[in-house]
Amino acid sequence: MSAPPLKKPGVTEREARQVAEAAREQDWRKPSFAKELFLGRFRLDLIHPHPLPTDEAVRRGEQFLTKLRAFCETKVDGALIEREARIPDEVVNGLKELGALGMKIDPKYGGLGLTQVYYNKALALVGSASPAIGVLLSAHQSIGAPQPLKLFGTPEQKEEFLPRCARTDISAFLLTEPDVGSDPARLATSAVPDGDDYVLDGVKLWTTNGVVADLLVVMARVPKSEGHKGGITAFVVESDSPGITVENRNAFMGLRGIENGVTRFHQVRVPAANRIGPEGAGLKIALTTLNTGRLSLPASCVAAGKWCLKIAREWSAAREQWGKPVAHHEAVGAKISFIAATTFALEAVLDLSSQMADEDRNDIRIEGALAKLFASEWGWRMADELVQIRGGRGFETADSLRARGERAVPAEQMLRDLRINRIFEGSTEIMHLLIAREAVDAHLSVAGDLIDPEKSLSDKARAGANAGVFYARWLPKLVAGPGQLPRSYGDFHPAGHPDLSAHLRYVERNARKLARSTFYAMSRWQGRMETKQGFLGRIVDIGAELFAMSAAVVRAELLRTTTDHGREAYQLADAFCRQSRLRVEELFGRLWSNTDDLDRKVVKGVLGGVYEWLEEGVIDPSGEGPWIADATPGRSEKENVHRRIR
Repeated sequence: MSAPPLKKPGVTEREARQVAEAAREQDWRKPSFAKELFLGRFRLDLIHPHPLPTDEAVRRGEQFLTKLRAFCETKVDGALIEREARIPDEVVNGLKELGALGMKIDPKYGGLGLTQVYYNKALALVGSASPAIGVLLSAHQSIGAPQPLKLFGTPEQKEEFLPRCARTDISAFLLTEPDVGSDPARLATSAVPDGDDYVLDGVKLWTTNGVVADLLVVMARVPKSEGHKGGITAFVVESDSPGITVENRNAFMGLRGIENGVTRFHQVRVPAANRIGPEGAGLKIALTTLNTGRLSLPASCVAAGKWCLKIAREWSAAREQWGKPVAHHEAVGAKISFIAATTFALEAVLDLSSQMADEDRNDIRIEGALAKLFASEWGWRMADELVQIRGGRGFETADSLRARGERAVPAEQMLRDLRINRIFEGSTEIMHLLIAREAVDAHLSVAGDLIDPEKSLSDKARAGANAGVFYARWLPKLVAGPGQLPRSYGDFHPAGHPDLSAHLRYVERNARKLARSTFYAMSRWQGRMETKQGFLGRIVDIGAELFAMSAAVVRAELLRTTTDHGREAYQLADAFCRQSRLRVEELFGRLWSNTDDLDRKVVKGVLGGVYEWLEEGVIDPSGEGPWIADATPGRSEKENVHRRIR
């Protein structure tokens, strides 16, 4: 008999941090442009000349994109998917026949073997036809079974599961629980060893693809016992295993066609052979998978930016107010310029990060996270600006516009669909903390014991000595650099083009300023630094802007030397960098001049009830029920709404 399910672990804040820290990749074996940037070192040589795909990768990728475009134009009805909140089975089956389920899977397992660059291009293309399809394919390949199996699976697991994932089987990733989000230390789903099996019990929430999945990657906690290390562990689970019930298909403000549900496990037996990696490695597997998996979200944001620019251009030329097209009014023109420049920069960040991932020369854990953070925030902002440009028509649904005889432009749907990207795969707030932790890794590695209240005096003394050596070498390098020399990066100021070299000098100077600011904050707050989330968020946002500026400039130079759009690319890069510099200056100012302390006092008052009088005069339309659904393990009392694609 199996042991009873684990009780939901009660953990302290320190214990939760220790679990997250243990799941991190501890070492930096490869260079990282973004890591160097946060340390005040502008390593242009790591991204310029811009890395390029091989001729074979381009041939294979373009060949598939041609087929995928034809399929999307003839077989996909995005408006129908939005109305019926479901992707038709025949569309999913058509994608399977194209090989779209196996875009990133090696051809020897039946996949297409596309690079990250072309995988993202495919997601952008299909996502523009229907965002729900983009999510289905991305959840399957970016975080579903193929990627963790590719990175951590045994040869036997790859032989068994990857051919299915490439052609027939949809997969889902199950980590989140009703009371567990970004704090995995509280994960309650258990996997109790029983002979050659594990017995799973628990409830998983927001299981994208879970309603239609054939294979599940499940994170569950193995109890520590004799012969078992225990800890959060990853398993591949057949979705039709006895004891699995999909209890609900969730509905959302956007992405109405996605198959996202609640899945209950009751005494589900999983062979030990289906465990991915060793016991306790589940979170590390998840985080490593997300290093490149996060790049799928920027792909959807780039696609959205391109579409927003197209609609803004066409509409703003056709719509006239006060005797001229609205695009010629500065208030609207500024929004169009923002959309154009930001789209260019987002594509630059995505392509650069993806090509770096393909080359495998660099550690892109920070680049991938920055791309996700930056694209999700500014992608949604571009959609919001498009709605504003369209005015009342932007707020009106496509069906309503069509019914009264106008072009059915789904601007409001775009806004709804993109909103989740600021939450998916790490909310903006969590991404700030994750990136900040990586950005200060070098400091913590030499001075971490110095600010750890639990370390002994001898440990602190050793840390102090190590820190002294490190900072004696590092700090003087933050005083001056190429950014102060007027002719630095002169290759980026060709005749007849805007001067992009000035923007690279700006990045170099402000990378050093960013590093100085981080050092000063660590000196000032020491162990309390981790509680200064407002400060850390601004540090990360500055780094994201500097990274995006660098990517935009390098991409502009690439296009100048390889296409006929060099002059236009330089202009877009110049516009983006000038817009970005204004944001950077504001963020630097807010590092030390902000309302963080006052905000904490107000929050304390809100939670203490001293402002309840401010809530008077409204009616709360919310329904009855608990804030968090009960997830006690046990047999399901609900109908199984899992369905197979026919």
